[in-house]
Amino acid sequence: MTTANPEIGQSLRTGDIITNYHDVSSPETADGTPLLLLHGSGPGVSAWANWRLVIERLAPKVRILAPDLAGFGFSEVPDGIEYTRQRWLDQIVTFLDELGVDRVHVVGNSFGGSMALALAIAHPDRVSKLIMMGAVGVPFELTDGLDRVWGYTPSQENMASLMRDTFSYNGDLVTDDMIRARYEASTRPGMQEAFSAMFPAPRQRWVDAMAHPEADIRAITHPTLLVHGRDDKVIPLSTSQTMLDWIDDSQLHVYGRCGHWTQIEKVDPFCRLVADFIEV
Repeated sequence: MTTANPEIGQSLRTGDIITNYHDVSSPETADGTPLLLLHGSGPGVSAWANWRLVIERLAPKVRILAPDLAGFGFSEVPDGIEYTRQRWLDQIVTFLDELGVDRVHVVGNSFGGSMALALAIAHPDRVSKLIMMGAVGVPFELTDGLDRVWGYTPSQENMASLMRDTFSYNGDLVTDDMIRARYEASTRPGMQEAFSAMFPAPRQRWVDAMAHPEADIRAITHPTLLVHGRDDKVIPLSTSQTMLDWIDDSQLHVYGRCGHWTQIEKVDPFCRLVADFIEV
């Protein structure tokens, strides 16, 4: 079924969740190792909103899989669902199983970084190369920026502040249309209820809950690319520096004059970096 909303892609039953996802490739890339894109946890986020610029640039080179995780975007969840890292991991694994995909390169953005780590730790055979971008997954002290993101209450003013002052280094990149679209996405029926249920105050406990044991991260053997904006106000650069120390086969690329939205503020160099890393 076609739709005027680009955020709505295909749908797939993954247990008791109906997962909305994007599966984009060219005839030349359909049979290669796919690139799984796991989005962040900002209000109104979806796989398409998070990754649209990356999808446009990398789909000609590699098959892209970009699902909406439970509670985000246009995936449908059962009443009374409890949002946990295990619940999201089960959704991801079932998603790959249902598509018949044995192995992926995986990119995790922010919250999605913790889920990328979870996949690599619990199912190492399903991951080829690991890419972490402004990622959660190790202990850190809750930032004011992340507290604002997870504590969002819907208004266009609040969304404008998040997008221009918290997520991005250069707020001039954020247009009024972008703010309006993201605000409207955050106020779709059920969205704010789901969002507020995930990370209620006090929020340090959710940072801790999304962190993995040091020993598990140190045991990761996958080639790992860490990417971070130097000026990130949401997830501190120190998280990627910690992962660089803990993951033996890892490298870190830091962009100056860049906030939490590396995939938007530095989209072309980021996509070149990813393409080179996964050798496509």
